[in-house]
Amino acid sequence: MKKANISENKRFDIVNRFVLLLIAVIIVVPIWNIVACSFSSGKSLAEGGFIFWPKEFSFENYKAVMNDNSIWKAYVISVSKTVIGVVTHVFFCSMVAYGLSKKNLMGRKLYTSMGIITLFFSGGMIPTYLLMRQLHLTNRFMIYIIPALFSYYDVVILMNFFRQIPVSLEESAKIDGAGVWKIFLRIIIPLSKPALATIALFNGVYQWNDFMTAKLYITDKALYPVQMKLYEIIVQQSVKNISVGSVVMNTTSKGIQLATIVITTVPILIAYPLLQKHFVSGMMLGAVKE
Repeated sequence: MKKANISENKRFDIVNRFVLLLIAVIIVVPIWNIVACSFSSGKSLAEGGFIFWPKEFSFENYKAVMNDNSIWKAYVISVSKTVIGVVTHVFFCSMVAYGLSKKNLMGRKLYTSMGIITLFFSGGMIPTYLLMRQLHLTNRFMIYIIPALFSYYDVVILMNFFRQIPVSLEESAKIDGAGVWKIFLRIIIPLSKPALATIALFNGVYQWNDFMTAKLYITDKALYPVQMKLYEIIVQQSVKNISVGSVVMNTTSKGIQLATIVITTVPILIAYPLLQKHFVSGMMLGAVKE
């Protein structure tokens, strides 16, 4: 029986590794193709076909991107809205979650029911647009921050994490004269780094990749994030000589598009490994328990 179990486990490991390897190849190959194409010349890109290694290795696409001031301005907008959005979102959701984690909170069931409704229903695109316009948030930087302040899904993760913190810590702090804000900032927040890192990663990826907010509410190009700038490049007609800013490069819009994709992906690739260990532990500790 033991030998049979061992052989079954080995077969399972082999199949499991093969499946994981296949998934990895499916994910990595297209990404590598994008990187290889971004370093290829406009002539080789115009020939078409799958490129596994850069043909006629060239930095022209990246030079075109670097010489376009509008892309750097869009990059600054994306970084700013991601950093500010993540900090405000995490802080706001943690405040709400800390309050809802207390069973003696007055109206707790009502607040919880209202939050659950937002998980399944939304106001719709047109009513939301009308609301943002009435609040004078269109063509304003704060349109990236205020609507993204709250997410009940993130509140649920934080709320269940806060419930696992021993009540004795708060009681001892109260005996020492600490108020609610001091307990929250000095005790709860430092002990909740794994859960907060999870929420920060969720929201950071959303903020960085968010395209629809700019598409719906922003017409001022000075407030375009890098994703909106990338959209402009995508919709341009592919030509051999394309004007980028004040510079004309011997490249194609596809090459510039791919180079921009690589540049916009780098920050997420850097941030994810740094937060991964907190992300896994935060998801497990903040999981909903019966």
